[in-house]
Amino acid sequence: MRARKEVIMANMGRTKKFVRYNEGAQLYSMGVCKFRQLAHEAGAVYKVDKIALVNTEKFEKYLEGFAEA
Repeated sequence: MRARKEVIMANMGRTKKFVRYNEGAQLYSMGVCKFRQLAHEAGAVYKVDKIALVNTEKFEKYLEGFAEA
């Protein structure tokens, strides 16, 4: 998972800390609804007017909690 994210970020030219739902879903290879749900559970959603931004650092920390040992 980490390598794919780095490839996408390299193609974008820079690292983003905040992404929108569609971009984050593509970045983490999941559906938009599932990404939105997990982002809210992680407490990584920031509302700016009518725009929702997801903090990728918080999201990744939350996602790491699902790792199988």
